[in-house]
Amino acid sequence: MLMPHRAGPLRSGAHAESGWFLYAPACALVEADRARPGRAEHIAALPGPTVLGLDSPAALAVARDAVGWAAVHTAYVAQPTPERPAGAWVATAAADQWKGRPVRILDVGR
Repeated sequence: MLMPHRAGPLRSGAHAESGWFLYAPACALVEADRARPGRAEHIAALPGPTVLGLDSPAALAVARDAVGWAAVHTAYVAQPTPERPAGAWVATAAADQWKGRPVRILDVGR
């Protein structure tokens, strides 16, 4: 999920660099917009990120976990896939909230 100005280089890299991709899980966009109205629309309008919806396996993962839809959806899309064999990094300003989750964290809150 994209975060405030400290994530600027991520947005620039995803837009301009080959091999850089930014994914914004739809559930995380909803949570971001509830915390700060207008944020989801802003992120969705940026040139770099791809908004990822809930497919059937993601919906099942979200339904099984009580942590919250945004964290579960984000963790799900960060897992390895044929397109991303090593998985994806989770860029967050709240790295402490990800302790114990099987994802790689890029702390943009420092």
